[in-house]
Amino acid sequence: MMYSFMAIVGFGVFIPLLPSPWNYIAYGVIGSAFVLHLLTHLGAVTVDPADYNVRVRKDYSSPMPVFDKKKQPHVIHNQHCYLCEVDVGSKVKHCSSCNKCISDFDHHCKWLNNCVGGRNYWLFFMAVFSAVFGVLLLSVVILFFFIQHFVNPSSLRTAAAFQSVKGNGTWFAFLPLAPVQTSSTSLLVLAFITIIITLSSLLMLCHLLVFHIYLLCKGISTYEYVVKQRQSQNSRDQGGGATQSTQANPAAEQSPGPVDMPIDCDAPLSSRSSIFKYQSRGQTSSRLSGTICSEMEHFPQTADGENPPNYGSKSSAQIIPGEAPVSWGSSRVETPQVQQSSTGQHSEAEERPDVQRPLGTSIVDTTAVHQQLIH
Repeated sequence: MMYSFMAIVGFGVFIPLLPSPWNYIAYGVIGSAFVLHLLTHLGAVTVDPADYNVRVRKDYSSPMPVFDKKKQPHVIHNQHCYLCEVDVGSKVKHCSSCNKCISDFDHHCKWLNNCVGGRNYWLFFMAVFSAVFGVLLLSVVILFFFIQHFVNPSSLRTAAAFQSVKGNGTWFAFLPLAPVQTSSTSLLVLAFITIIITLSSLLMLCHLLVFHIYLLCKGISTYEYVVKQRQSQNSRDQGGGATQSTQANPAAEQSPGPVDMPIDCDAPLSSRSSIFKYQSRGQTSSRLSGTICSEMEHFPQTADGENPPNYGSKSSAQIIPGEAPVSWGSSRVETPQVQQSSTGQHSEAEERPDVQRPLGTSIVDTTAVHQQLIH
């Protein structure tokens, strides 16, 4: 319908108003473009793009069976179509709209109501190219009429029918065979409507033409282009999801979690003196592992073979209720007292001595002890 409208308006109204010899040039060039478009369009519609084996069978009248995915994963598997029931080539795709295998499948064109494949691709391409060329030239003609109607209307009234008309208010359409009298306002409105239609058609046709020129330069089909775009989109979506989850919980990636650093001393220390307990009976800090072990090797051992700590300062002792007394001195170390049970066996105190400051009575801070041992 759009093609017919442009042909009637262009060749019946506006091109005959052009001054000679531009009207004859427009008839020849624009007419050739429109005829070429008509022939290529009809060819792209009527040519069967199906695979050779499908065309040999030529059995389109019978209904195509419904594909069952439980039996086969794909319609075409190992170059055999389970719907058309024929062996096909490597670039053959089964079109769900046409319900047949298309050789060198490009896309299904709803404007042609036919698939575009290897057999009719160039007909389709020439139809688009001729349409762009013809509509572009027709737009130039209509713009020329629109401008000249206000600038120099006499240049548009060179036909023989205008010689018998007085004034510039009367115009003719469908010259020279069947002149129909009309007004200048009617022609301007028709020119405005036509130019809007032609520019809109040019926008869509040029986009389609440029896209297929790009595909020809890349050597790929529309189907391959769409598949690549979907794969790229899926990759971007997966990458974006991973990035958002990382940004939402950055501590999960940066924090390595708690690290256990057990104290492993090679020196012969007994379990009673090698473990320091806080007054709160918490666990020994893992930060004192390496330094405490190296420093405790230099402490003098008692008769029991234990290594009580000696900081070499003034003697200071503190008795904690329920705990064994610990004495700190410069020359000697008092070991915890043990009691003789009624059975003659030694039982050590239920609680272990807490580490005290040399000159005070408060509990030793582990950070201060660590720094003193390092120095």
